[in-house]
Amino acid sequence: MQSALGQGLVRASKLLIAFTPWVLACYAFYLLHTSGAWTGETPHRGKLSVILLGTGMVLSFLIQSGFIRNKRK
Repeated sequence: MQSALGQGLVRASKLLIAFTPWVLACYAFYLLHTSGAWTGETPHRGKLSVILLGTGMVLSFLIQSGFIRNKRK
């Protein structure tokens, strides 16, 4: 049986792994904005923003769902 500290570390690392795609999507959005590639004149900027951030959120959701599904087995 794992100790409480070990269980906490496993849970924290799973959360870190699950949030990684969403954080990377936010960081990519930040890099595009600060580099000047993402300006107000960029065609379809709103749609691309939703796709970029939405993809990160969906991937995070799927990873977290996989962790929960494996826990139930």
